[in-house]
Amino acid sequence: MSDRLRGTLELLILRTLAWGPRHGYAIARWLQDTSAAALRVEDGSLYPALYRMEQRGWVQSDWRRSELDRPAKFYRLTAAGRRQLKKETSEWRAFVAAVAIILEPNQ
Repeated sequence: MSDRLRGTLELLILRTLAWGPRHGYAIARWLQDTSAAALRVEDGSLYPALYRMEQRGWVQSDWRRSELDRPAKFYRLTAAGRRQLKKETSEWRAFVAAVAIILEPNQ
């Protein structure tokens, strides 16, 4: 995982789960597929982030059968997670706008 991704991983996970419950592999796969393989999240980063988010009350999990009929832990957003997604999205957009101003060539 790149350093740029490290600071936004929780936001990206929250956004992924806004589409509905997913297990860890499906979260990583969705991020990779949606970003045209630009974002690759390793298990060693994904699962600790999901654990932290669960501890904070942003996601809840339960065991279900995956599409391959295997037991998998599925994660879903809570109301607190939806609020956090909105907050972090707003903060991220403000950050991107500030960086864009700095990166613009002087006129």
